[in-house]
Amino acid sequence: MTDPTPGPPSLMGIFAHPDDESLLAGGVLAQHAAAGARTAVVTATWAPGSRRVPELADALAVLGAGAPRLLGYGDARDPEAAPGGTRLVDAPLDEAVGRLVAHLRDFRPDVVVTHDAVGQLTGHPDHVRTHRIALLATEAAGHAGLYPGAGPPWRPSALYAATHSRSGTGPLGPLLEAVGKSVLAVDDAYVTTRVDVMPWVGVKWRAILAHRGEVARERPLPGVYARLPEAERLRILRFEEFTRIGLGPAPVAPDRLTV
Repeated sequence: MTDPTPGPPSLMGIFAHPDDESLLAGGVLAQHAAAGARTAVVTATWAPGSRRVPELADALAVLGAGAPRLLGYGDARDPEAAPGGTRLVDAPLDEAVGRLVAHLRDFRPDVVVTHDAVGQLTGHPDHVRTHRIALLATEAAGHAGLYPGAGPPWRPSALYAATHSRSGTGPLGPLLEAVGKSVLAVDDAYVTTRVDVMPWVGVKWRAILAHRGEVARERPLPGVYARLPEAERLRILRFEEFTRIGLGPAPVAPDRLTV
């Protein structure tokens, strides 16, 4: 008898910085890869040859998400990300969208995951900019008349924003405030999908640890998590929350990413 439950869809993450993919969607990336789905990650900042790209490559290898795909822009707050290059927040919008459209058409994902509109807990300007670029590129990728040099058109079936609800933030708030960071969470009603990634949380944690430079620092989340007792860290990493945005119908199930 044929199994009526379809396998997980192919999945592309579009995130601002190396480590965002592991922190925000490492569980679902590992989940989909373990089930045989194609997965990939596009990172908007940090150029080829920069310090954090080898760590990103190691994290993606842990997650089964292939080689880094880089837009090559600079970080708004770190000139080391792309010396002499354009910061993501300063890049011409049409140019940035076109670069991302090329990756979408090349990989042809069923589902796309990116940042939420408020910029993921801390409101980092690169997170907000990546969210906007991802929304425009995901729509543009399906139109043959837009960016014709970026490959044949492809329209993903679903777009999700990784997010944090007020009730789901839990101990993250005090942890971030302790290192001088703000906390931006969304109303619970904004969350459409909450995935329990417990079976893959070990893979997710190894991917986070691959970002060695951030683990060694005090303020970035990988460093904050590394100083926590294991049980407390597990409570934070176990669930990943998302908001489904446009493109297709409402999700079939509230506990997994669907087309």
